[in-house]
Amino acid sequence: MKQLQVWFDRIAGVCHEEQARLMRARAIFAQSGPDVAALQTPACWRRRQRIVAPGKHRNG
Repeated sequence: MKQLQVWFDRIAGVCHEEQARLMRARAIFAQSGPDVAALQTPACWRRRQRIVAPGKHRNG
């Protein structure tokens, strides 16, 4: 299959610079993205509590 691609590239006139650019693009975009496992928890559960009920103190 790769040999067919090589032949097609030669017939179509794909230059080495274009192949190098495609290889760089594949290397960049093939990398794994950020870890989104932490985003599975809702944001309201990840945030600290900012509002305290009257009569209750944060430090005691």
